[in-house]
Amino acid sequence: MLYDFPLRKIIHVDMDAFYASVEQLDHPELKGKPVAVGGGAARGVVAAASYEARKFGVKSAMSGFSAKKRCPELIFVKPRFDRYKEISQKIKAIFYDYTHLVEPLSLDEAYLDVTTNKVGNPSATLIAKEIRERIFKELGLRASAGISINKFIAKVASDINKPNGQKTVNPEEVIPFLESLDIRKFHGVGKVTAEKMYQLGIFTGLDLKNKTEDFLKEHFGKSGLHYFQIVRGIHLSTVKPHRIPKSLGAERTFSENLSSEIFMKERLMHITEELEKRIKNSGVAGKTVTLKIKYSDFTLQTRSKTLPYFVSDKRLILNTALELLYQDSLDNSVRLLGISLSNLNSGSKEVIKEEAVSVQLKFDL
Repeated sequence: MLYDFPLRKIIHVDMDAFYASVEQLDHPELKGKPVAVGGGAARGVVAAASYEARKFGVKSAMSGFSAKKRCPELIFVKPRFDRYKEISQKIKAIFYDYTHLVEPLSLDEAYLDVTTNKVGNPSATLIAKEIRERIFKELGLRASAGISINKFIAKVASDINKPNGQKTVNPEEVIPFLESLDIRKFHGVGKVTAEKMYQLGIFTGLDLKNKTEDFLKEHFGKSGLHYFQIVRGIHLSTVKPHRIPKSLGAERTFSENLSSEIFMKERLMHITEELEKRIKNSGVAGKTVTLKIKYSDFTLQTRSKTLPYFVSDKRLILNTALELLYQDSLDNSVRLLGISLSNLNSGSKEVIKEEAVSVQLKFDL
């Protein structure tokens, strides 16, 4: 037996350039053209880019100015999150035709456990192919998929044949597949971690696998055990149909940098109103308020305060955020402010720690 733990059949479905693709679907004149969803003004931010735009190096979170410089023909469109949510619900309805074990990660991606499924098909590969075909036939959008024995490998595999493709990593292929990967392809290994691994002589999955558990813990702390396990195909996190967010947040990028706390207070009032709506929709409260500040030079700073009681009211959250804003001087003018509420009362600590932060993005367009 290859593994001493039960193997599952997991599919990770990831829509291809979802926001931009929806805009091209609804506006046929945009098909085949470089499209960016977000702000095209000097201080605007790209929320998503079509594949035609990506060929020029346009990426999400890039400033509108930089994106336009890379691609002068770039077409900016305003985000329509209500429309994206509407399409996302239709995609999820297709997923539920195959399994009740669906874990949405965002509007455009989800995990599906089809070990036991509603259609009685033993092949997760064929199920993924059918789901992708249905999404295109019924909604006119393309999707990619990864299929393997756990969530981590399925997630990594879904990027291999993008766009409009899929990759299956069978049990006997898992270790060779992981060993051959560039360490940057490992989900969860960001730019900073990758640079640190390079300095330690870790460039591929095989290099990572050759490091001892103690070595990885010494250099990466608690994440060391995670890296030690995933490169051996060990990832025991199950597909959770009802994901509990680690925190709820809202943030806004400004069309012009702010240098006065007076103007920041006004923006924070609007942000807390948006956050309160999300809190009410989720039916949760939290104890920790975090203020996120991104400066004009793109450096990021966070300030947090944990209260002795759970809060959900916008006035209490705003007062705490303002206290955090005033507690220290600002390093520079500010291009983005965000507020998040964490340490929620929505589940066990173990579950909360596993899940991603849920943030509502807003742009001054």
